[in-house]
Amino acid sequence: MLDPDYQIPESDDALLAECDVQAFHASGPGGQSVNTSDSAVRIRHIPSGITVVCRRERSQLHNKRLCLERLREKLAAAMAPPPAPRRPTRKSRGVRAGELAAKAHRARIKQMRRPPGDD
Repeated sequence: MLDPDYQIPESDDALLAECDVQAFHASGPGGQSVNTSDSAVRIRHIPSGITVVCRRERSQLHNKRLCLERLREKLAAAMAPPPAPRRPTRKSRGVRAGELAAKAHRARIKQMRRPPGDD
């Protein structure tokens, strides 16, 4: 995981210096333009181990920019403090009464499906 004192670099060059960047053939629609060009980009942030992949655009440069945006979002999410623990609460009387009424109504519907008894 990330060091608590870690700061995300402001410039793209500084962030890329901390990353392993790979270009590869993308899969999916696009035919020959996809199969012959290394336009997809995979960026792995070495300090955190977070990996992002982008293969949306036909340009490697555009895909690299999109990857950097995604990486910044993921790093910010990883550095965010965890949410406060949930305080357990009790259902109100009105909610519980509504649940019981719905349950009784459902029971009556199911009872009507039964074959007539020998009464």
